[in-house]
Amino acid sequence: MKPLNLIALLFFLGSAVWAFTLSDRGVREMQDLYFSAMSPFLKSGSKLETQARAFMNETRHSKSLEKELAAFQGEMGRLRVIESRFRDLERENLQLRHALDFKKATHFDVVAAQVIRRQPTTWWQTIDIDAGQERGVGTQLAVLSNEGLVGKIDRIYTGQNRSSVLLLTDEKCQVSARVEGSPEVGILCGQRAFDENPLLKLKFLSTEAALRKGQRVFTTGRGGTFQANILLGTVESVEKGVLDSEALVRPSVNFANLGTVFVVLSADP
Repeated sequence: MKPLNLIALLFFLGSAVWAFTLSDRGVREMQDLYFSAMSPFLKSGSKLETQARAFMNETRHSKSLEKELAAFQGEMGRLRVIESRFRDLERENLQLRHALDFKKATHFDVVAAQVIRRQPTTWWQTIDIDAGQERGVGTQLAVLSNEGLVGKIDRIYTGQNRSSVLLLTDEKCQVSARVEGSPEVGILCGQRAFDENPLLKLKFLSTEAALRKGQRVFTTGRGGTFQANILLGTVESVEKGVLDSEALVRPSVNFANLGTVFVVLSADP
């Protein structure tokens, strides 16, 4: 046997004999000494175990919260869709109420129509509406909204219940107009402009046209296309010239957002 192994065996045997020969008091003292030495380690282990359990509980709770949050987000998305649809229906309902009120109040024989097509490149020139020959619509008929004159029918699509409207904001749409509260009469038409709210131009006014901002402009009824006393807009400014004057007119119709329009079939006597 190697010397080191012999020494270890003798040390073990001596420790065993010493432990068996100790008195009860000595054993208790040894136990107390052992537990005193191990107590910090036991406490640390217990604390680590408690923290580990708390961490696991928090992890499970976080996963539960994540599931609840995902379900809540899904429900919020569904409610947003419902709210959007409700607002669309509310807007359509409001437009229909305005259309019904306008149809009851106007003295013109009109047919209601919806704007169904509008191209960005001709936004201020033309629109397509869902009314054609089947509903008695023909070319050169005036088109109104509850705010005023929109334009006139310039094309009927053959075989389709659809028409094209030349808007008042197009320079080719010319209207005989008068300024309320003054003797001024001129020709109103659109301009080559791409603004969000294009202004109209009232031409051939007198050189001494005394107009003020806010005066209303109406159709005269001359020319046979547009009936008299249809609101066109309000005077924005006046520029006097050598031979005549011109006024800029802000249209009464919101041409950026057209929905329901009315084609004038005839006027009551």
